[in-house]
Amino acid sequence: MTKMTTAELRGYQQICGKDGAMMAIACDQRGGMRSLLASDPAEQAKISNDMLGDTKSDITRYLASHASCVLLDPLCAVPRVVDEGVLNRDTALLIGLDASGFDVSPAGYRLSRLAPGIGARRVRELGGTGGKIMVYLRADRPEANEHNVAIVRQCIADFAQEDLLLVVEFLTYQLEGESLEDYTAKIPWLVEEGTRISLECGAKVLKLPYPGTPEACARISSMAGEVPWAVLSAGVNHATFLGQVEIAMRNGASGVIAGRSLWKDCISLDRDIQRERLKTIAVSRLRELQAVIGNYRQKAA
Repeated sequence: MTKMTTAELRGYQQICGKDGAMMAIACDQRGGMRSLLASDPAEQAKISNDMLGDTKSDITRYLASHASCVLLDPLCAVPRVVDEGVLNRDTALLIGLDASGFDVSPAGYRLSRLAPGIGARRVRELGGTGGKIMVYLRADRPEANEHNVAIVRQCIADFAQEDLLLVVEFLTYQLEGESLEDYTAKIPWLVEEGTRISLECGAKVLKLPYPGTPEACARISSMAGEVPWAVLSAGVNHATFLGQVEIAMRNGASGVIAGRSLWKDCISLDRDIQRERLKTIAVSRLRELQAVIGNYRQKAA
């Protein structure tokens, strides 16, 4: 396994809470956030990057200030949250490298994209503690992954050259013509093998989909060794995510990088409503999540 350098380890410590577990609020979404703010495509198109920046600033100020880290994008949110004093001095900053959406190959595979002009040097210039790259993987289709694996390797090499922390995330996806039943049955294996691919690329910190079973979590932890992994929420409801986190932590996960499960029904184009929901509903959910994580960190200690 590829160990973190001293500088990378320092960055990792900063994205973790006092209990040593990752607890990051993810709000680097763009298209997905627009779809939550407005159901009509025409209304979504009217939501500017500045308007998304308002929402991300509120999430950062009213929710992420209670966590150890926030994950933001460099298009709408950064450097704004730093320059305007929104980001709490004690809250670490991960900056997403991936562009919103994806291209589709002639064979129907998802091709990930990088945000233009955003590499390790630019993340450092923007005040980032580290970066995060997300790609799509289908481990059962090697030909589907060549483009996306090349992106991961490129980003890992870039961040290694700058000696800056990089979190590697992947998502699986349902293929055209594949039944939901068949896809769902494959998820534990797809997440395990996607983890293997990421580790082979040299990933030092992972952000993973919940793999579906306690056994799959344990196998991922065994495979990852000293490489810490955080579970992502994928927009499931809060109660479901709490259960997933409990299972993941019990079986070796090192924390969470969670977004929509905390704030998806709290954001609004009415900022007064948004702020109130974030301060009450979202923070309450965060506290419950932190309690689950803290419980298992204490047991591990």
